[in-house]
Amino acid sequence: MEPDAAAGVALVEALRGRGVAAQFTEDLETAVAGADILSCATLAETPVIRGEWLRPGQHLDLIGSFTPQMREADDAAIARSTVYIDTEAALAESGDLIAPIAARVLGKDDIAGTLYDLCAGRGGRRSAGEITLFKGVGVAVEDLAAAMVAWRAAPPPGA
Repeated sequence: MEPDAAAGVALVEALRGRGVAAQFTEDLETAVAGADILSCATLAETPVIRGEWLRPGQHLDLIGSFTPQMREADDAAIARSTVYIDTEAALAESGDLIAPIAARVLGKDDIAGTLYDLCAGRGGRRSAGEITLFKGVGVAVEDLAAAMVAWRAAPPPGA
């Protein structure tokens, strides 16, 4: 077994030990076809999600591509999706947006909204068949929210 595959299997076993229904696959296309939500947090420089694999109603959550050279989804995936971003900075930081904009697959005016808009109830899925995509590059408020969730879930000091 390849080292990356062995690490993947070990991670799945650890997650299952915590009650998470996880499974390992080396067939990403089949995994994408069976998923309602795709969450990517990779350091990929070439797309790992292809638009041709997507089906109506799916949601893509891309949070790993945070430099202009990084890509998690190809241009076809971006073109098929209604795109939301965490902040306007994502347009200048992520290859997932920079490359499709340069290729004229996506325009800045095509961005459906920001994380702030979504949290304020503006925007969101317009039909059951719509493919939605959230592209996050990370902002302090996201880190703070995650830290608060972890802090609230942590046992009290000395417990």
